[in-house]
Amino acid sequence: MNINLLKFNTDIGRTKPENMIHAENACPFCDVEHLTDIIDTDGDIIFLRNKYHVVEGADQFVLIEGRNCNIDMPNYSTEKMRRVIGMGIRHWRELLASGKYEEVLFFKNYGPMSGGTIRHPHMQLVGLPRLKSELLFDEAELRGIVIAERVGVELNISNCPRVGFGEFNIVTDFDGALDTLADFLQIAVHYVSNFFSKRTTSYNIFFYHRAGKIFAKVMSRNATSPYFVGYNIHFLPNNVERIAAEVRSYYFDDGAN
Repeated sequence: MNINLLKFNTDIGRTKPENMIHAENACPFCDVEHLTDIIDTDGDIIFLRNKYHVVEGADQFVLIEGRNCNIDMPNYSTEKMRRVIGMGIRHWRELLASGKYEEVLFFKNYGPMSGGTIRHPHMQLVGLPRLKSELLFDEAELRGIVIAERVGVELNISNCPRVGFGEFNIVTDFDGALDTLADFLQIAVHYVSNFFSKRTTSYNIFFYHRAGKIFAKVMSRNATSPYFVGYNIHFLPNNVERIAAEVRSYYFDDGAN
């Protein structure tokens, strides 16, 4: 079977802290004094090794986005959002260039439906020495109706979504305008968190690279369609044009697309 199959260590998984569902549990990322294996900092942004190596054979890292446990990307200042994304992409590039890994995954889980365990805003990087990169994504999943384009950075909504129901993509050159990429990411996350659906409490961000391009996908997370889980059937919702128009009117009404 032509898939990427990784081993997950359930013994380590059972020891991981969790406060996504049980909010009364302590947050390990708030306890900065006891963090270990810190690699880099930028103010209160911290890049460190993940102490819970649940993916066997991988090197796992965490980017803690800041000190505050109770705010997230939609609430960041423009400057803070750019620093978080800039630092994450810099370390992603360095890990990719190290020669140690076939692929480095870079993603964010936020909210109880996202697959994450810690509420505190953070991102993860996972270096994998053996992986079939060509199976990670199809570029068609990252194209769509263009909402805005600035300095070579494109924001679109998928018309061939990976799963379905409102997937936003940002596309730029690998050495492109990262500040604009961060700005567009913040817009997509803000829309998903505030306007997409009253049921939306969670989202993921996934980063990809191919042929000199960076792709970032913002995906609203709700209960995953059984059509996709059971049969790999993707849905194209009938409101993507309306969503694209809404995002333009909410965030780009100055006409500077």
